[in-house]
Amino acid sequence: MRSTPDLRLDWCSHEAASYAVTHWHYSRTMPKSKLAKIGAWEQGVFIGALIFGVGATPELCKPYRLKSTEVCELVRIALNKHLTPVSRMVSIALTVLHKAMPGLRVVVSFADTAHGHHGGIYQAGGWFYLGESVGRYIKTFGRVEHPRTLGLRYGRGGQSIPWLRSHVDPRAEQIVAAVKYRYVMPLDAEMRAKLLRLAQPYPKRGRSRENAATLPSVEGGVNPTRPLQP
Repeated sequence: MRSTPDLRLDWCSHEAASYAVTHWHYSRTMPKSKLAKIGAWEQGVFIGALIFGVGATPELCKPYRLKSTEVCELVRIALNKHLTPVSRMVSIALTVLHKAMPGLRVVVSFADTAHGHHGGIYQAGGWFYLGESVGRYIKTFGRVEHPRTLGLRYGRGGQSIPWLRSHVDPRAEQIVAAVKYRYVMPLDAEMRAKLLRLAQPYPKRGRSRENAATLPSVEGGVNPTRPLQP
């Protein structure tokens, strides 16, 4: 029987979060938006980071009729081998986040079916399931990216296939991504009551790599970083 690990979650540096993402998250890439980075340690060893951001689109807050400062997205869970259930680490990270940003009312996250995820960690944590979401991306030079990322890189034309084909990559094309499951966590009683009415039955478990971690642990401490909003 496993003993309870000595777990600590606290703000971590951008460098530590980047290391976790590039080594322990399937995307291998850090989001470009303003981020809140919470590190996780077991037995004093850094085991990864949970990263919150404003999401890939400014439309994230609209379904909930909230301001952009009241909604954020859990954009990365990047963990090495660990003993603590991921759902517990997410729960603690939400507490740390909400304490720093009491005006935050809803956290959104997506389970990507293309990578075998169905949202088991969110179901275990009591998140509400609000249905499926289909993302549209753009492929240039063999790399698939969000249109907003290309827009930041190239300007307004970066989100246009004709413009990209004329100025960047003649083979640029739109890619319709696999279905993602949308989960939300309300952070106050009013939002919980509103979202409860929208909640749907959880999707069933499929093949999942949500708790997989194959790289060896790495020791080290990190310094605090500023949260999403002052």
